[in-house]
Order: sequence, then structure tokens, then C-alpha cells
Amino acid sequence: MILVLTFGVVLLVTVAVSGLAARSVLSTALVFLVAGSLVGPGGLGLIDVTPQGPAVQALADLALFTVLFVDGGRLPLRQLRTGWRLSGRALGLGMPLTLVLVALATHYLVGLDWTTSLLVGAILSPTDPVFASTIVSRSEVPLRLRKLLNIESGLNDGLALPFVLVFLAIATGADAGIGTVALELVLGLVLGVVLPLVITAMFRLPVLGAEPRLQPLGPLALAIILYGLCHLTHANPYLAAFAAGITLATVAPRATHAFEGFGELISELTKFGAVLVFGALLTPTFFLDLTAGEWVVALLALLVVRPASVLVSLWGADLHRRERYAAAWFGPKGFASVVYGLLVVQSGIATAQTVFELVALNIAVSIVAHSMSDVPVAKAFDVEDFAGLPADADEREPGQRAGAEQDRPERSG
Repeated sequence: MILVLTFGVVLLVTVAVSGLAARSVLSTALVFLVAGSLVGPGGLGLIDVTPQGPAVQALADLALFTVLFVDGGRLPLRQLRTGWRLSGRALGLGMPLTLVLVALATHYLVGLDWTTSLLVGAILSPTDPVFASTIVSRSEVPLRLRKLLNIESGLNDGLALPFVLVFLAIATGADAGIGTVALELVLGLVLGVVLPLVITAMFRLPVLGAEPRLQPLGPLALAIILYGLCHLTHANPYLAAFAAGITLATVAPRATHAFEGFGELISELTKFGAVLVFGALLTPTFFLDLTAGEWVVALLALLVVRPASVLVSLWGADLHRRERYAAAWFGPKGFASVVYGLLVVQSGIATAQTVFELVALNIAVSIVAHSMSDVPVAKAFDVEDFAGLPADADEREPGQRAGAEQDRPERSG
């Protein structure tokens, strides 16, 4: 109950400062991260959590599922078709490059064997939709950049999972079980597509229909059923969640629109709860026990690996230079990596603690850096307006271009 009370107090404080956070480098996610470290075992000791605890894994799992479902709802197939050309580059080239470069740094700077280093690279290769959502929801950011980051962060979790499971199986000495991994991914995709189609068809029967007041609960019920089915059938819940969101947005846009505001609030709540618990894991002892090599890997992953990988993958793409640099910088790590890191902890491999330290440190550094930079990055795209100069026409959505033209003062002379 102390955890619930703490969450309520921090949530109230966050709501009170959210207006300031929206205009500055202060981040709501950072408030929960700091609060978690203060109330955790390394601070006041009000809550006691461990990486092995089932509550930590369950909360991280639920947060990632919820955010993927909500983010998928923003991407009907027509948007995916228009945004895939750029996102495909980031996923097909940028993500493997990230995996390999992180593995190289881990092997040579931390001293882990190649299999475990590749495992760390796979865990840290996906970006996280939980924190990417802080920039893709800002209207100042060009639409094509938002699509790029949203599609990339939504799909790369499921794409990274097979590599995580295979490298983990090799590290534990077990059979890789690639067939099992593939089956879980396919089953997740099938459930994520079929279930929304069946429920949507059912609601179109003449005798059925949702009262407007209850319409937002329809997608919520679908998500709950899907979550339960995935865990009962061992289907990949993350791929299922994102596929379900996309499918629902494609075949039932009215229901998706009704759920949008409600879903974003649920997504925020699960995200904040997960960040609070994750912050409690980051005790002073945790940071003091880290080696210099682990710190260097974290900084390289943030400052070199992600930017270099994305810049290479987007080389020659039809993107403004600022958009390319923003995409290269904004690759936050989060709860996909937490969940995969917890799988390693529970596997019992000899280097599990070192792997979790690397993953947790990378996520902590990423939360601080990316959650404090979303506002400056977004505002950078409005610099022409502040200067009274015309913006590039292809960097704004039609509505934004029209609004900018209406709002721009006439110049005399």
C-alpha cells in the first residue's frame, strides 16, 4: 500500500508541474524516476523491489503492452504505407548496426564473451515507444519524422525479441529453439490482427452497438482480452499489441478515435508506474558498483552508436538535415529493454548481473537525456517562426502550414 500511496503523491506532483514540464527541459518521466530512487531501498526505503521480483517484470510488461497498443492506434495502414520507406531504413539497417556496435563495445570494454555481448546488443537495439511518444505527439515536429520514430519504436521491440531469445538460449547452453520463437511471433501477429477483425465484425451486427458514453471501453476490452490470450498461448504480446492497434485503427477508425484520449491516459499511468518502480532499482550502491567500462558503453550507446547507425541508414534519404539529426539523436531506451533484461536475470546465466547493470544504466542515462531534450528538439523545428522567416513547406502538415500563414504578421513596406 505504501507503493500505491507513493504513486498517488508523485502523480499529483507531476500533474501540478506538467505545465512547466511542457515548456522546459523538466520531464514528467524524470520526476517519477527521481521519486522512485528517493523512496526505494537506496533512499528512504519505503518500498522494497528487486530486479528478480515478479511485480517489476509484470509492471514493465504491462506498460510496454499498453503503450504499443495505443501507439499502434495512431498508425492505420494508410499511414504505415506512406511512412515505411524511411522507417524500413532505420529498422533494416540502423537496428542491426546498433546491435553490432553495442556488442563490440561491450566485448572490448566490459570483457563479456561474444555471445553475451551480442545478447546485450540485441537488448539495447530497440528504441522505446514509451519515451518516443513524448516527441511524436508534438505538433511542432514534422509529420514524416514523427511517423519514422513512431513506426520504428513500435516495430523494433518485436524484431529484437527473436535475437534476444536465441542469444540467451545459446548463453544458457540450451537449444536455440528458433522454431518456437518464430511460432510465438507469428501467433502474436495473428492474434493481433484476427481479434480486432472479429470484434469489429461483431459490433457491426444490427442488434449490437456501443452507447457513445461507453464506446472508449470497447478497445480497452479488446486490449485486455488480447493481453490475457497472449499470456495463455505464449504468443508475443508486444507484436500482438502493436498489430491490434494498427488493425483497429484501420478497420474501426471511429472506435479508435473515441478511445484515443482515454487510451493515452492509461498509457501514461502504466508508464509512470513502471518508471517509478524502475527508479527504485537505481540505488546509490548500484551506480557505485558500476565499472568504468560499463559507463563508457552507456555513453557510447547514447552519443555515438545510435546517431551513427541512424545517420548511415538514412544516408541519401529525402529528409531535411534537422530531421535526420533529430531521428539520429532521439532513440530512447526503455521498457522493452527492461523486460528483456529481466529475462536474462531470471535465466541464471553467470553474467546475468553484469548484463542487467549494462541495460539498466543505458536506460537510466537515456531517460535523463531524452526526456529532457524532447522540448528543445521540438522547438528547434519552429525556429523560423520565431525569427519571422518562412518555414520549409514540406516540413509541416497541411494544417500547420495554413495556421502558420494565418498567424504570421503582415510586414509593411
